[in-house]
Amino acid sequence: MPAPDLPRLPDDISLRKLEVLIAFMETGNLARAAERLGTSAVSVHRALHSLEDGARCALFRHQGRNLIPTEAAQVLAEVAREVLATLADGLRATRAAAGQADGHITLGALYSLTIQAVPEVIVALRQRLPGLQAELVLGSNAELLDRLRLGTLDAALMAVPAAEHGIVTVPLMEDDMFFAAPPGSPYAAQADIDLRHSAHERFVSLGEGFATQRGFDDAFAVAGFAPDIAMRVGDVFTLANLVGGGVGYSLLPGRMRPIFQHKLQFIPLQTPYRARQRIGLSFLKARERDGDVLALVAVCRAVVGR
Repeated sequence: MPAPDLPRLPDDISLRKLEVLIAFMETGNLARAAERLGTSAVSVHRALHSLEDGARCALFRHQGRNLIPTEAAQVLAEVAREVLATLADGLRATRAAAGQADGHITLGALYSLTIQAVPEVIVALRQRLPGLQAELVLGSNAELLDRLRLGTLDAALMAVPAAEHGIVTVPLMEDDMFFAAPPGSPYAAQADIDLRHSAHERFVSLGEGFATQRGFDDAFAVAGFAPDIAMRVGDVFTLANLVGGGVGYSLLPGRMRPIFQHKLQFIPLQTPYRARQRIGLSFLKARERDGDVLALVAVCRAVVGR
């Protein structure tokens, strides 16, 4: 009995265009999608328009100069995520079937975890799998989650995200947030901090999408005021140095203390404002039986979760 003919995709549908669709759906903006993909907004717009031709239905509606995704676009984006994840998993399985170990893992991580957790994980992973090549990608929690969805990371050490279809997270540790101040500040002698008493101070903060910024926002929401932000920065090490230089106060996770304990004071927050980060290893559910990912899980549990 002859095999049934495989369905033929329209010429306007390609894996690259599906990646463009996912980037646009997750950023909501042509320019930001283009920045993530390393291309131009014009190229993103053309790819989306071409996808509409291939899908033979409207994926977007215009609202002024903005493109608003339709329900059809949401459906196609979800299918695209599954296709790309399945293809990545299939390529890995293909190499394994050919007797060729993949020998490479791309690990994402928060900047602050490079102080201790990430180096220990990489060393332990290489001891467990001596031939494995590890690539490290740093970013905010939001950036790492985006990369996981796109399949450009094998796994990420990050703050535990909200439950999401297709993402598996193994919890590893918890870390308290502290009031960060330069030595000799008016708060130096305090055993803990009532954030309401700092309403007149200036603060340094991270941008949106960082786990530390989420804890910062939650604590000040409980305190009942919006802090006066002197400057926003794009990584936690710059933030810590600015606090140490007297630009403003901030909130930082306790894991920053080993390298900044001589430059900053880490003062506990009083009970109502306490914020705690939960750190875990996240990866696509499609990869949960992958040998390299399983080895990484075991190493992270032994090193970070001890």
